[in-house]
Amino acid sequence: MRCVLVGQDRRMLQASQLIAHQGGVARGARLQQFGLSRRMLSSAVGDGSVLRVRPGVFAVPSANPDVICAAAHGGSVTCTTALRMHEVWALADDECLHVWVGTSGRVHHAECACVTHYFEGRTLLGVAPLEDALVHVYHCAGEEAFFAALESALKKRKFGAGIRERLRERLPVGARWLVDFARRDADSGLESLLRLRLHLLGIRLDCQVEIPTVGRADFVIDGMLILEADGMENHDGSSRRHKDLRRDAAASVLGYETLRFDYALIIHDWPVVEAAIIAAISRLRARV
Repeated sequence: MRCVLVGQDRRMLQASQLIAHQGGVARGARLQQFGLSRRMLSSAVGDGSVLRVRPGVFAVPSANPDVICAAAHGGSVTCTTALRMHEVWALADDECLHVWVGTSGRVHHAECACVTHYFEGRTLLGVAPLEDALVHVYHCAGEEAFFAALESALKKRKFGAGIRERLRERLPVGARWLVDFARRDADSGLESLLRLRLHLLGIRLDCQVEIPTVGRADFVIDGMLILEADGMENHDGSSRRHKDLRRDAAASVLGYETLRFDYALIIHDWPVVEAAIIAAISRLRARV
């Protein structure tokens, strides 16, 4: 009797380990391929080492709550939710859970705030691959959100030239220029948005410019106007503010004018940003 109990405990442990190895959630049919019977899974659920998310789907208690919720919904985490899990920049305003259920997937619960995606592909569990998540972001949130996320992924070297080209081919023909225009040196999604929007206005930028006594500027226009995109995570606090003011003063000594824009301005008040930049360009060019 004692040996049997030890063997059962070991099998239950293997169930939780196997599910964890699958990304924290797994279908019972998949687990049975590894020799886990329904009785063994039921035993693991009974002792709390495994959760039954819904009939035929299991998770470990330590799995990401969004992954568990997506599995309960009937699919995998994707779009902006997946970008954050891949440590890629996504709009902070979008906190909804995005779930990919495939073209023929069936949503298993409707009373929630999830955003359901019916993009092509078989229904998966866990977190969508970054390539798929980027494509879904393009179709769900638009060109700007896609471009900012793409440059973030490139900066962090999340994939190489092969996946970049495949990603390009998966976009509509009219959007493929975004992949070609993307760079690897954008320090934040805000910088990406600023560069993309000004490009569409026909304004040329020099990016990541090193200026003696000042340091590296996000963008410089016409060799005279510095633009800085101050992300929430990088420019909060009095010490950082003091450092920024010293940089701006040093730039002024060299004849530069500096414009700084934070997350709220770039995301929610773009007309103000655009007007300020155009006015500064006109003012500085008139001096020449």
